[in-house]
Amino acid sequence: MDILAALKQEEAKFAKQVNAAQQQLDNVRAAMKLLGGMGSSAKATGSSSGKATGSNSGKATGQKKRVMSAAARAKISKATKERWAKLRAAKAKGK
Repeated sequence: MDILAALKQEEAKFAKQVNAAQQQLDNVRAAMKLLGGMGSSAKATGSSSGKATGSNSGKATGQKKRVMSAAARAKISKATKERWAKLRAAKAKGK
């Protein structure tokens, strides 16, 4: 009878492992769905074209939109204007 008890213990241990693996699989699928994932029929090897698929591609779902400060926008604008002025000056000098 000790063999039967040992087999039942092993069965219970494997059932716990199966439940844990199923939970992990569900978590991974939920993460893929949240990220506009590859769906259940696509390969999980990353051999897709690299573009997100789904109806909400390119949209952040459930995340806050990043906001840039006015000072940062002004700094970027100034740098861009200086870059274009430099390009125009070089073009005018070359003619």
